[in-house]
Amino acid sequence: MSLVRTLPSALLLLPLLGCGGDELFSPAAGRSSFDWQLPPGFPTPVVPADNPMSAAKVDLGRHLFYDRRLSGNGTQSCASCHLQSRAFTDGRVVGIGSTGERHPRNSMSIANVGYASVLNWGNPNLASLEQQALLPMFGESPVELGLAGMENELLARLQADSVYGRLFRSAFPERPSPVSVETITKALASFQRSLISGDSPYDRYKFRNDRTAMSASALRGEALFFSEETECFHCHAGVMFSASTEYVGKAFREQEYFNNGLYNVGGTGAYPADNTGLKEFTGLAADMGSHKAPTLRNIAVTAPYMHDGSIATLGEVIDHYARGGRLIREGPHAGDGALSPFKNGFVKGFTITPQEKADLIAFLESLTDSTLLTSPRFANPWRR
Repeated sequence: MSLVRTLPSALLLLPLLGCGGDELFSPAAGRSSFDWQLPPGFPTPVVPADNPMSAAKVDLGRHLFYDRRLSGNGTQSCASCHLQSRAFTDGRVVGIGSTGERHPRNSMSIANVGYASVLNWGNPNLASLEQQALLPMFGESPVELGLAGMENELLARLQADSVYGRLFRSAFPERPSPVSVETITKALASFQRSLISGDSPYDRYKFRNDRTAMSASALRGEALFFSEETECFHCHAGVMFSASTEYVGKAFREQEYFNNGLYNVGGTGAYPADNTGLKEFTGLAADMGSHKAPTLRNIAVTAPYMHDGSIATLGEVIDHYARGGRLIREGPHAGDGALSPFKNGFVKGFTITPQEKADLIAFLESLTDSTLLTSPRFANPWRR
């Protein structure tokens, strides 16, 4: 399959929008005077050289993120699928676009997305948040915000608002005409990079020496999580609990995808046709069903789970991995994921007692940052 055919036409305009090029991931680009308010133990996010962070860009991006004028029919904003109270997910099985189109994939959390080196469940072609912003805005398969062909109308909407006149001039003072698709995507990316989550009980215990922050059960669960018995930590690694991360000073940019035995349609290893993961873009049989292992931070408030939202609870997620893959007994997706020829070797199954399962859930719950869920810094600025 052609990689170009899988992307909306808006992405073909990247060079014209100033969103492409080798300068995107210069390690030096992450160093700036911007006050990240980084939690203890957190590295500095990488920032594109052509879009340095500023408080004015973050403020503009926050207004844009919550503005329904960024959808073709004025019914949705970015925040419609990324709710602060749910760690910037939406609680749905799969996303639903502004035209009512049901998407094949679950809305992923964008908390700490500035550290992510993989920005979609299976698409390896998006190298930056500036590029990624074009997909929900202008993508047509599926329709999300539904702005394809409406670039001029979008700009006119924003230019007519005096609030945006001030915000764009402050964020991009060097530009005589600051309202453009390029500046919109740069501001949105800046706001998203500011969504740093690191005030969970786990963080307070691990990085602030608060010995009361985690329960005994959660500490036992942590030991299980990082054990060779469960193997959880291999795919959910590091301070972000995801294998696909980058930050200033990291030696290389990790981009990892995993088949976790969720499907084995017809015993062939196949996944549903609209959710083949990395294989959709590479065409390689070995990539069938390989998806990003998302961050586990705030996982207790981001149900349902998996790339297609097909597992409802954390307990069921643990059951899936304990079995070594999911068994679907009947229907169009029938098959035993534990027997998939494409399943990752770390998904080998394990034995777990009810108490150990409760401990593992307690640990995962200790990754919830209640500050993120309520902070005015990240809230809707139009509601005052």
